[in-house]
Amino acid sequence: MKRLLVNGATVVIFDKSADAQRLRLIMNDEEISRAEMVTGDITEAGALSPIIDDFGVTNIIHLAGLQVPTCKADPRLGAMVNVVGTINVFEAARLAKGQIKNVTYASSAAVFGIVEDERAITERDEPQATSHYGIFKRCNEGNARVYHLDHGVNSVGLRPLTVYGVGRDFGLTSDPTKAMKAAVVGRPFHIRFGGRTDFQYVRDTADVFIRSATSELAGAHVFNLHGETISIPDVVAEIERACPNASGTITYAETPLAIPAEMDDTAIRATFGPLPSTPLAEGVRATIERFAELQSEGRLDTSDLDT
Repeated sequence: MKRLLVNGATVVIFDKSADAQRLRLIMNDEEISRAEMVTGDITEAGALSPIIDDFGVTNIIHLAGLQVPTCKADPRLGAMVNVVGTINVFEAARLAKGQIKNVTYASSAAVFGIVEDERAITERDEPQATSHYGIFKRCNEGNARVYHLDHGVNSVGLRPLTVYGVGRDFGLTSDPTKAMKAAVVGRPFHIRFGGRTDFQYVRDTADVFIRSATSELAGAHVFNLHGETISIPDVVAEIERACPNASGTITYAETPLAIPAEMDDTAIRATFGPLPSTPLAEGVRATIERFAELQSEGRLDTSDLDT
């Protein structure tokens, strides 16, 4: 949202809650007030069409979803939000009769399961998800394809992996970001996975979503995202370099994520050209510096560290 507003876009937010808690981590109230906020439930059929009509919406970035822990604990709820909710987005785009130029939506690297080798995964590899969340995301990719075949709705699905940075506070792959926050406030933290994973800085990921959503690309496309594949011990070392007082306070599990460690982003770069790629050291340092600023202002929420 911040990047869109800086670029002069008119932004309408549809969310279940009007709480701007995450936005206030990176924006002030005046900036937030430039966007229109509409509350509603993504699982309700027909909820989006009046918004598209009222505001003349032409491009959609669809991020509504429940992550791995919730989908595992309550698969029915996960399917309602992640699958039916996505159907509702595409149905609203269809009913807009060409007004919507593009639907860009968050798929996930979780569409892939565990692989035997350590090579980078491409879009040509067969998805074999090992979680309800991954299956739901794969289902969304298939439905997006059918909406283009049947109704000509253009879409881009993006598959991020471990996105990190200010604002990541839920889901298993948010643990490295939580560790950065814990380092700032002087609390110990345990990252619940180990091994190597593909880290993508939140600002870079946002920019790729915007690039996709504002493109003239026709069809139903799905792209892997890639940042920098790093081991969890090396990430912990980077956090300690940026915040020396945290030395020895961050631990991690040995078990890796049940997702390939590295994604190949050749296809999306061939389509859109050069993409932003912030080095891990720079992203970790910027994240810790922002958390420190928020703490000094008395605005750093640490409730996510308690769960």
